[in-house]
Amino acid sequence: MEPETEGEEAEETAATEAAETAEEIAAQAAEAPEVIAAAASDFGERLVNDAERVAQGVMQPWNAWQLLIVLAAFVLAHLGRVWLAPKLHDWMRGRASWPRWRMRYAVTLHRRLRAVLFVALLWLLVGVVRQVDPAGGAGVLRIAANLATGWLFVALVARLISNPLLRGIVRYGAWTWITLRILDLTEETARLLDSLAIQTGDLRLSVLLVLKAALVLGVAFFVARLLARSSAHRIESNREISPSMQVLAVKLSQLLFYGIAVFVGLRAVGVDLTGLAVLSGAIGVGLGFGLQKVVSNLVSGLIILMDKSIKPGDVISVGQTFGWISTLGARYASVVTRDGKEYLIPNEDLITTQVVNWTHSNNSVRIDIDFGTSYGDDPHLVRRVAVVAAGGCDRVLAQPVPVCHITAFGDSSVDYTLRFWIDDAKAGLVNIRGDVFLALWDAFKSEGISIPFPQREVRMLDGSALRVAQTTAEVTAREGGDR
Repeated sequence: MEPETEGEEAEETAATEAAETAEEIAAQAAEAPEVIAAAASDFGERLVNDAERVAQGVMQPWNAWQLLIVLAAFVLAHLGRVWLAPKLHDWMRGRASWPRWRMRYAVTLHRRLRAVLFVALLWLLVGVVRQVDPAGGAGVLRIAANLATGWLFVALVARLISNPLLRGIVRYGAWTWITLRILDLTEETARLLDSLAIQTGDLRLSVLLVLKAALVLGVAFFVARLLARSSAHRIESNREISPSMQVLAVKLSQLLFYGIAVFVGLRAVGVDLTGLAVLSGAIGVGLGFGLQKVVSNLVSGLIILMDKSIKPGDVISVGQTFGWISTLGARYASVVTRDGKEYLIPNEDLITTQVVNWTHSNNSVRIDIDFGTSYGDDPHLVRRVAVVAAGGCDRVLAQPVPVCHITAFGDSSVDYTLRFWIDDAKAGLVNIRGDVFLALWDAFKSEGISIPFPQREVRMLDGSALRVAQTTAEVTAREGGDR
């Protein structure tokens, strides 16, 4: 009976602990709205108090005059922009030789000319007011000048970010933070955002943490993008590295920089990355089954870059597609044909199917042309004329020398093969074949060499229906003529 009693006690203990845990979770869930409401109430009271203080301060004559001065400065900045913007635009048009980055900043300043003039006027007025009335102070002007300066600085710096979405997030986020900082509302806002949280085990996810992570990751991605672009420019400008290895090095550097940005960004905001190991393993298994083709194309792309079988600029044939490699992506290769079509061929197909790379080891390509002449023409003359005609075409190489061989004695012609070399397959193959055929036609015509074609002779047998009908028609015509 004792084991059963011990087992029952253990079950009761486990049930009691589970009930207590559930009660704690329920209590936390019940208290969460109250905590959020309390934080929101505190924040609201602080805003109300600040609003009352600002209203009382504005009601003072000197502060009201400062607000009017700020408004007047804005009107003057607007009028100054209307007068100065066309002149600055004409001056910029005469600086077309400037570097791109300098011209980009000049355009940005031109677009923000009113804000620049407004900030300059505000700080000038702050200095004037302090000199005229040191005891009166210039609190409102100073706050307006600080806000305008911070907003302008953020707007100018955000132009460095090329991604529109990321640029907007950074701009509005920085504007909000600067405004709260200058108005001394950062602590209350942080307390409110931190109270809006979700507790899952040891992980506490709050709105403040999410915003911090977004800001830190945005800055980290911006820095990673700059470093990736700089390294890509250095790699692509190094002529000692082959094109395929350049693409591979650029992709690996991008992966490295962005991976470091994610790791540093998450660690900077206090996210524990050890718990992501199990999750990443589960996600990896799921992706392995669901994205087999995608993963296969990614791996095939790395293999292509490492074994240098295909590189940007190569002329290839895949099935019925003939063109040159424009770009090598992570998932596909872009092949541009002579008619302007761009085929996106998966990297897996370039590994598993037969690919003709016309310029793999060198750019020289041999082209064969088959033709025939009549039996009455001297084959020695035909061969000499064909070689000279091919050598007269612009794209045909002088070395190796074009050659012409007899390949067969056909039913109605002597068959030949003309072989010549080119080194610009990217310029097309059909057009050079057409040029050589046209040169052969002109050369054969001037030398009296004929190109035979099949001739057929039709004979009507006696007793056939066609022969009887023809005889009947002839007799009828003859009798009609006698009448």
